[in-house]
Amino acid sequence: MNRLFPAAIVRPLAFLSALLSVTLAHAHSPRLACYPDGNEYIECEGGFSDGSSAKGVEIKVMSYEDKVLWQGALDAKSSVRFKRPKQDFYVRFEGGEGHSLEVDHNDIR
Repeated sequence: MNRLFPAAIVRPLAFLSALLSVTLAHAHSPRLACYPDGNEYIECEGGFSDGSSAKGVEIKVMSYEDKVLWQGALDAKSSVRFKRPKQDFYVRFEGGEGHSLEVDHNDIR
């Protein structure tokens, strides 16, 4: 047992440290909202839950067979616009490890 840091202090500090790291990990989760822009186009707006910009984040429009139908990056306003594919698709936000998500075409209304 360390005299400088007794167990009564170390254990609660370790617990609080672990809790804080979990909280911080979730403080920067990705967000992506896609909606129709007329009948032919889809517009998506991305970002992070802490309000930080997603400018430059890669966006891919994928078929269910994982074929890339379109790809681009979010602009300075954290948005992107693309022509609606004629087949079923999903939109993938490629924000890096732990920061990716997908929006299915059925959820775009």
